[in-house]
Amino acid sequence: MKYINLSILALLLLAIQACTIDDQADPNGPSINSVLNNASRAELNLLVAGTESAMRVGWDGYVTATGSIAREMYLFDADPRNTEDLLGKEGTALDANTFYLTGPYNTRYRVVKNCNLLLGALDNTSSVSETEKDGYRAFANTIKGLMMFQVLNMLNDNGIRVDVADPKNLGPFVTKAEAFTAIRAILDEGYAQLNGASFAFSLSEGFAGFDSPSTFGEFNRALAAKVALYAGDNAAALTHLNNSFFDLNGELKTGPKHVFSTSSGDILNPVYKAPGQSGDQIIVHNDYIADAEAGDARLQKFGLRLNPTSQDGLNGTHETRLYASNVSPIDIIRNEELILIYAEASARTDKVNDALTAINRIRIEHGLDPFQGTPTSAALLDDVLFQRRYSFWSEGQYMFDLRRFGRLNDTFLPIDRPGDIIHSQFPIPLTEGQ
Repeated sequence: MKYINLSILALLLLAIQACTIDDQADPNGPSINSVLNNASRAELNLLVAGTESAMRVGWDGYVTATGSIAREMYLFDADPRNTEDLLGKEGTALDANTFYLTGPYNTRYRVVKNCNLLLGALDNTSSVSETEKDGYRAFANTIKGLMMFQVLNMLNDNGIRVDVADPKNLGPFVTKAEAFTAIRAILDEGYAQLNGASFAFSLSEGFAGFDSPSTFGEFNRALAAKVALYAGDNAAALTHLNNSFFDLNGELKTGPKHVFSTSSGDILNPVYKAPGQSGDQIIVHNDYIADAEAGDARLQKFGLRLNPTSQDGLNGTHETRLYASNVSPIDIIRNEELILIYAEASARTDKVNDALTAINRIRIEHGLDPFQGTPTSAALLDDVLFQRRYSFWSEGQYMFDLRRFGRLNDTFLPIDRPGDIIHSQFPIPLTEGQ
């Protein structure tokens, strides 16, 4: 299945301020009222397709904003805020009302709104069976949990809104701990709903192998393992891995993906950059080249430019080669990450041999020698962070990894210009009225 034409998403991607949504007429799709009152199977499936499609929107802003803060990359383009605000130039604070925050924030909550619309529609329709309703609910809750998790990663101690089902009566911002509890409960609810459920809908080819209730459940538990790890519940992370598609000896690239195409109305991979561009380019931080271990195959993600480039007192010799083309898929979560979650959770619970085995699987797969030195929990955690640094470069993870490891600071990260600061989290958007 290809993604539906984005012009049909007017119902699903309505203009919003913060978490609110307004009813609008859509000549290409059903009205919100018709969806919420005995929606047809076709209307429910349109919501599913639109929700999956919308997950891709805003991903480039999420990646480049967080990657800049983590000194993974520089985004050299016409907007100076990418090298000023995000890198804390001369102490510059992050703006609570600009694209690098509002773009990722609003697009994540638009998907949450779609999920809530789907859940509401299921309560008032007789067009599908109860087992089919549970399939839709499981999909909605799984994606809803993922979107809220991404927002929480950005806002961190500022917390997030969890109760946004009624746009006219939004719930308050909850604490980080409360948000983790709520997100984990949403994912657990989605997983429980898969028991005995059936799927009356199709997903894109990006979910090939994860498009049945049982295999989608493995995706849900992979997300649950990641959220548990970030919440500091290592034992739960290991438990959830057992019910996911985690395979210590399996293909690293296995996992659901966002897919793209040149079809009319679809979108292209928003993080792809053509080689050798003079502008609008993702430049690799020079430390990634200097710090790499010899023979690391992941260096193929970085392309040496014919000429080094510079902007705003920053410079780089390499540019992104992470994606081969403008229709290359983007991983949502893959087995490589599950192996490193296993390694980290094992090390944090003093299961040193398990952690070492997992780390060596990643190291050897990428052309490196096995771990050297005494395999203590602390030493293995250092290597987990190092492997995550290169495995997930420019995938919207390293800022949050550094923060979890207590290293999102100017002691661990480079200060490229005198007076620059390192941000630890994004502010609550100004439109939220906090």
